[in-house]
Amino acid sequence: MKDTVTLDYRSLREKARQIRLDILDMTTKAASGHPSSSFSAVEIVTALYFGGLLRYRPHQPDWPERDRFIMSKGHAAPLLYAVLAHAGYFDRSELWRLRQLDSPVQGHPIQGMMPGVEATTGSLGQGLSLGVGHILGGRLNGLDYRVYVLLGDGECQAGQIWEAAMSAAHFRADRLIAILDYNKYQETGPISREMALEPLADKWRSFGWHVEEADGHDFEDIIPRLKALQQVEGQPSILIAHTVKGKGVSFVEADYRFHGRALTPEQAEKAREEINATG
Repeated sequence: MKDTVTLDYRSLREKARQIRLDILDMTTKAASGHPSSSFSAVEIVTALYFGGLLRYRPHQPDWPERDRFIMSKGHAAPLLYAVLAHAGYFDRSELWRLRQLDSPVQGHPIQGMMPGVEATTGSLGQGLSLGVGHILGGRLNGLDYRVYVLLGDGECQAGQIWEAAMSAAHFRADRLIAILDYNKYQETGPISREMALEPLADKWRSFGWHVEEADGHDFEDIIPRLKALQQVEGQPSILIAHTVKGKGVSFVEADYRFHGRALTPEQAEKAREEINATG
């Protein structure tokens, strides 16, 4: 059984377009959610699931040897759900139940409610600790899976992220790969104004991590760098992915307030035109 999906770069770009449209439709139908935070990481998560990186079996979601993906920035749940649907974990029609009462497609991921969701996240700052826990659990069980954790830049202002970073280095967690969606904005404004993170790469290196940086919207940059991180031994790794908040829709890119605000139906039509124009 083949445990990875590897699309060519052209197909990956088309997959990313489809996923962006699904995020748009989900959040617009719900009139709620976090479209711009989901848009910024589309290429990153698409690369993991469809670029030959993540080992998984959608029809056997609890396969013990699967790689784990943890969406630490849990408010980007629409992105996670869209990717899982495209990967075959559940029918795509489930996406239109986002944030409905009694729906398993909650506004933040909840483990056990939808297949493929590895962790309950949304209380920011906790995902990396969960990733370290998965690594240590794998060691105890004699399993050699990798754990990928997608971090938001705003949540890197939380102390627990740095406690987890320190513990990962201490335990030489070289099967742990973090990816930072560095879109430079959080809900209330620019990261540099709210609580600056720079010098960011140097901070991670000082905690004992191997650090790479990439254009977070370029598959030809993301995938080779993540494959290189898979070869790192003796220390955890992080890819700092430079992204654009709201990527793919010009007026969303220009307004960080779409962080937690759905588009109106009229705005969604304009957004659809822009997203399709990139196809």
